[in-house]
Amino acid sequence: MTAPLVAVEDLHVAFDTPTGRVEAVRGISFTVERGECVAIVGESGSGKSVTARTLVGLAGPGSRVRATRLDLAGHDVRGHRPRDWRRVRGRLAGLVLQDALVSLDPLRTVGAEVGEVLSAHGIVGRRERAGRTIHLLDQVHLPEPERRARQYPHQLSGGLRQRALIASAIAGEPALLIADEPTTALDVTVQAQILRLLAERQADGIGLLLISHDLAVVAQVADRVLVMRDGQVVEQGPTDRLLRAPSHPYTRQLLAAVPSATSRGRRLAAAARAGDARTTLPARPEVRADDTVLDAAGLTKRYGEHTVVRDVSFTVARGETLGLVGESGSGKSTVARIVAGLLDADAGTVTFEAQPWRDVPERARRPLRRRLQLISQDPLSSFDPRYTVGRVVAENLDADVGRADRRDHVVDLLRRVGLGADLVDRHPRQLSGGQRQRVAIARAIAPRPTVIVCDEPVSALDVSVQAQVLDLLADLRATDGTALLFISHDLGVVHHLSDRVLVMHDGAVVEQGPVGDVFTYPRHDYTRSLLDALPTLVTAGRPLEEHR
Repeated sequence: MTAPLVAVEDLHVAFDTPTGRVEAVRGISFTVERGECVAIVGESGSGKSVTARTLVGLAGPGSRVRATRLDLAGHDVRGHRPRDWRRVRGRLAGLVLQDALVSLDPLRTVGAEVGEVLSAHGIVGRRERAGRTIHLLDQVHLPEPERRARQYPHQLSGGLRQRALIASAIAGEPALLIADEPTTALDVTVQAQILRLLAERQADGIGLLLISHDLAVVAQVADRVLVMRDGQVVEQGPTDRLLRAPSHPYTRQLLAAVPSATSRGRRLAAAARAGDARTTLPARPEVRADDTVLDAAGLTKRYGEHTVVRDVSFTVARGETLGLVGESGSGKSTVARIVAGLLDADAGTVTFEAQPWRDVPERARRPLRRRLQLISQDPLSSFDPRYTVGRVVAENLDADVGRADRRDHVVDLLRRVGLGADLVDRHPRQLSGGQRQRVAIARAIAPRPTVIVCDEPVSALDVSVQAQVLDLLADLRATDGTALLFISHDLGVVHHLSDRVLVMHDGAVVEQGPVGDVFTYPRHDYTRSLLDALPTLVTAGRPLEEHR
């Protein structure tokens, strides 16, 4: 019998911190065979990413790693020094991280990033390097690969950056590909393309270790699943068996927290904790004809000869959630920035609370701005890097909140989004992507706004924290009458939360209506293509119609 590609026995990873030692991974064991996909799922902080990074010597500063066995491609890597790890990374194991913007060098073009792997491991000679780079970018379905190879990471969208990072990871033709949330930033059609690419690599004999909070993605590509909690594996087994008949209560909680058409009106987090899907959300107020709080009409935005938004119109009523879906580049985020007053449209009007919002001086908008909040897709770029978490959130509190009470208000807001008081004095750069996203949500809800523009607000969150945040947004809608313009590539989330949905393609709205009607009986070919690209999660012996 051949040795497994990855063999881990009794792995422990601890970190020395100013407050003591933290055990991040506690005695886990698993294998990955050639041509096999093993997925690790669990909440943030469960030890998933630490486990993945340890396999390539990137556990992090202050880490202490010990294991009875830690083999990669038949080599014992427990005693590896930095120069030994450099030979492993890229050639034996490729790593795809969740945050492509941080992973890619901002001073190098995408082509140079991929080409470095080819050069460092002697894959091809200098003359063939440019051609192989273009081929790799084309393999990950990066449009116009010749042009993209000359661009820098900041010139690409999140989805394009993620595909470039995957191209870099597979450039060294590694035996093992470690993918840490590789499709989080991707829309459903591109996600389907990347999953097909990973499946092709797996069919060629590459082993795949997949870290993901998207259980539908896991169901589609993984052969086996490990469920981690608090640094330990609480359950593992073949994917089909584990998802259909989970034996551990925590696995059942994760599955109960998945948003879908069937979860509409139900409290996801409470259902997950109690195992009772009947826990209901409060009903939102009835919408009256005079309840419109946001009215966009004929919005158009051009960059040179390229029109990115074409005559987009919609209304949002008090307490209503309007979903906005479409592929990367469809114009969703541009519409969000126009509505938020961060970008000027070339044509069209925006009215907020019956007052003109577009083409008015900022000083005229300022009194209303606290009542229209934005949750950005990239929260770190929206924070002042000098501020602590406490100050980031507190700057949005009402002026009449006294200095002595501000910290208590901040702690309460953080608690509502699932964060602890211990983060108040930390800086956002010290937090994980999911934690930063929750800080952004806490800041947005601080002034109890009339409208929140949500641009991918839960894309970085694991399924259980996502459930808590979606419940919070539903509560705000019902109790405070907060309206949501909710932009997401996760159609299951949109179906769970939204009342109506707009489908955008090439800058235009191609279909709109009640979310149940559009997702169940789509009329436009593009809408059908989005729905057909979705992975299906099967639980309890039946398919969960997660996105319909």
